[in-house]
Formats: sequence, C-alpha cells, structure tokens
Amino acid sequence: NRIVAAVTPNNTARKLFAPIAQSYQRWASVLSLGQDDRWRRAMVAGLDLAPGCRVLDAAAGTGSITRLLQQGGLTVVGADISRAMLGEHPGPNRVVARGERLPLRPGSFDAVTFGYLLRYVDDPTACLSGFARVLKPGGRLGMVEFGLPTTWYMPWRAYADGVLPLAGRLIDQGWLEVGKFLRTSIEDFHRRHPDLEAVFRQAGFADVKSRRMSLGGGLVMWARKP
Repeated sequence: NRIVAAVTPNNTARKLFAPIAQSYQRWASVLSLGQDDRWRRAMVAGLDLAPGCRVLDAAAGTGSITRLLQQGGLTVVGADISRAMLGEHPGPNRVVARGERLPLRPGSFDAVTFGYLLRYVDDPTACLSGFARVLKPGGRLGMVEFGLPTTWYMPWRAYADGVLPLAGRLIDQGWLEVGKFLRTSIEDFHRRHPDLEAVFRQAGFADVKSRRMSLGGGLVMWARKP
C-alpha cells in the first residue's frame, strides 16, 4: 500500500476528523440514521461506470465511497487531506492532497467522486476545477453532501442541535466536536452557495444534475466534463 504525501492538510478538517478516523465508518452511518449509505449508493449508481474505469475518490476518508466503487469492478485512487483518515482506507493507492492541488496527471481519470468536501475548502470553484483537470473529456463527477431541508427545517435543526451533540458526548470527545460543528457548517455553506449547480458550471462542468434525498437532508449531484 502507498500513501503519498503532497500537501499540508487544511487544519479545520484535519483536526476535526483525525480523532474519529478509526470509528468514522460505524458512527457516520448510525448518526445519519443510515441515510448517508443510501446517498452514497445513489451517487455511485448514477455515474453508470463500466468495470475497469479509473476513478479518483477525493475526500475519500476511510473509504465509504471507495468500497462501493471497488464492488463495481472500478480501479480507485483515494485522496484526502487527512493522513489519519487515509490510514483506515481500503485502497492500495492513496494520496494526501487537496482538490485544488492534486499531484495527478491531467486527463487521467474516467470519474471523480467526493463526499462532504466543499464545506471545508476556501474556494469550491477552484476545487471543482482541480477535479476537472484530472478528468478525461466526457469524464463524470459525483458528489454527496448534506442538504439543508426547508419544509422539515425545524425537526432537522432539533436533531442537529440536540441529538448529534448529545450522541457525540456519549461516544467520545472527537464526535462531540463534530456534533457541535455540523449544523452551523451545513447552514453557512448553503447560504453562501444557494445555487450549487451554478458553481459546478462555473468550474467547467456540463449536464449538472441534483437529487435531494431523505426529506432534503441529503444532496447528491452529478456532472460531466465536456
């Protein structure tokens, strides 16, 4: 197995996720009430990739999306800014890097996937442009992110403000910090970027599509490099 160091990680994401790397796979599913598994599967299915395609799984973390891609017979390179998270990743090829500065050849991937990433980058357009650079023409992009519910906003906020921090306190200090951070992070991101499809197009992508799942709590998006 190879982990190639390419960049100093973003401090916010690194400090938040490093302490929970070993337990991330289990508790992320439990605390989302099993919904994030549905979102990831929907995103991967929507890419409609043939076995043998080469995929960059960015913000790969402990490999939740990577495992789904591997099950489909795809060759995966995992990238993340957290060395601790990549230490739990199942892939043989891993790189410590951020999306804006990927140490990878242009046009070398058939698809790029990522989950829960854009909230942690300074410039989402620059990050997406970095993904476009390493995609082949016609290559596909898939994203999973938390949505911001509208009709169900108050129950969602009660869960995010009450249940998540309490559950985090019962698990450990690392998950407590995630629980306290998450709701504000989601709201701030969607208020700064109310039209994510436009951000994808600005980064050079076409055929941008969105699907809101779980009463708006999940957002899955796809796009194509022209």
